[in-house]
Amino acid sequence: MDIRAALKELCEAFNAHDLDRIMACFSDDCVLEMPRGSRPWGSRFEGKGNVREALAARFEGLPDVHYGNDEHFVDAAADTGISKWTLTGTTREGTKKEVRGCDFYTFRNGKVIRKDSYWKIVD
Repeated sequence: MDIRAALKELCEAFNAHDLDRIMACFSDDCVLEMPRGSRPWGSRFEGKGNVREALAARFEGLPDVHYGNDEHFVDAAADTGISKWTLTGTTREGTKKEVRGCDFYTFRNGKVIRKDSYWKIVD
């Protein structure tokens, strides 16, 4: 599998806010871990339906979210890739966001089985 191409496709799909395109890259038993939450891993969503709902909420909360300045790194032996980006967007309340972050992706049989997201805390 071409992990770098998959990472680029995912970034483009996220920037298009295309949930169908994004979810086509994920396995049925996928896991999403978001940075914010009450647990050490943030918030965890398991299964394709729950992951889709969590990502839909992300797009609702930041309707113009964009992942720019993207860079992609691959460890093909471990079926793993990392995407670094600068997230920009505006909340529904009008607050502008700009943070650096990254996603750690794990793949199985050409599909994402885990997306673990991190970003800087901007005060």
